[in-house]
Amino acid sequence: MQAAKEKVVSINYELKDDQGNVIDSSEGRAPLAYLHGAGNIVVGLERELEGKSAGDSFEVCVAPADGYGERMDELVQPVPRENFPDPGEVTVGSQFQAQTPDGPRLITVVGVDEQNVTIDANHPLAGQSLNFTGEVVDIRDPTAEELQHGHPHGPGGHEH
Repeated sequence: MQAAKEKVVSINYELKDDQGNVIDSSEGRAPLAYLHGAGNIVVGLERELEGKSAGDSFEVCVAPADGYGERMDELVQPVPRENFPDPGEVTVGSQFQAQTPDGPRLITVVGVDEQNVTIDANHPLAGQSLNFTGEVVDIRDPTAEELQHGHPHGPGGHEH
């Protein structure tokens, strides 16, 4: 069986930045399971995995446009401190999730002063190349429920 639309693909992987620092890895965890074609992983990695079979290895550098996008300066902006439920608790590096027209988005606090909290709505990996290496562990047909939900369930997938 090959990685193709509506197949559950499980991979072991390591993700590094351009300096060789490990950003993420499946080491010590269950392989990452995703539903191919459902937007569960970055498009550049999914494109590389298309047609692969269990046992195949991969190595790919995903450009920002095919990963988490380019950094956008307009997504860094000041917000009045009084807009926060507990303004005294907001510190640089704090993260929270906000609902946007495009769905939930991770927001990072990058600055705090007397009047404002500066937030960054860029994905933390926006603007970075993503260097993946790994191996396809398994490919299977999804259950009807997984197709309906748009993601795999169980080890390496989503738990309900």
